[in-house]
Amino acid sequence: MHGAGNDSSGNWFPWLKKELEKKGYLVWVPDLPNPDEPTQDEWLKTIFSHGWQFDSGSVLIGHSIGATLILRILEKLPEEIKIDKAILVAGTLDIGTNSAHFIYKRGLVKEPFSWGKIKKSAKEFYFIHSDNDPYECDFKHGEVMQKKLGGELIIKKGEGHFNLEKESEYKQFPFLLELLEAFG
Repeated sequence: MHGAGNDSSGNWFPWLKKELEKKGYLVWVPDLPNPDEPTQDEWLKTIFSHGWQFDSGSVLIGHSIGATLILRILEKLPEEIKIDKAILVAGTLDIGTNSAHFIYKRGLVKEPFSWGKIKKSAKEFYFIHSDNDPYECDFKHGEVMQKKLGGELIIKKGEGHFNLEKESEYKQFPFLLELLEAFG
């Protein structure tokens, strides 16, 4: 799931899709509507109206507010469905203090999270953050998610927001591929 101000062709998403498909994975990288002013209802409608089947073999990967979207997806899954893994890259849980980013975050963080339901909807959680994220999506959010959901918090040094902005050049994300391959 891409973040705000982005689409399926941005950052490392096409590269990861191609690499996973080479390994036989079925991959869907949706274009979420109104990426410059995302809303929870629109994004969830897009995900659930597509007909994608979530099951015990599903791995969800999200970047930035797309990681937050994964939390919302897990809240909405039927009780009997539990995905395999949720990998949240630079996920955020609140609006933050930078007014320039309020509009990107407010649509998915305005309501409290149903932590118990989220935890029941995935077998494993991975939270990947940088120690210098400029968009207030730093590792403190990962620490909260890990405390609420369990899982593994991975903090990378100097990786910014894991995107194509000036602080880094993320056209590829080999660490994600290595993490997925480590699953077996």
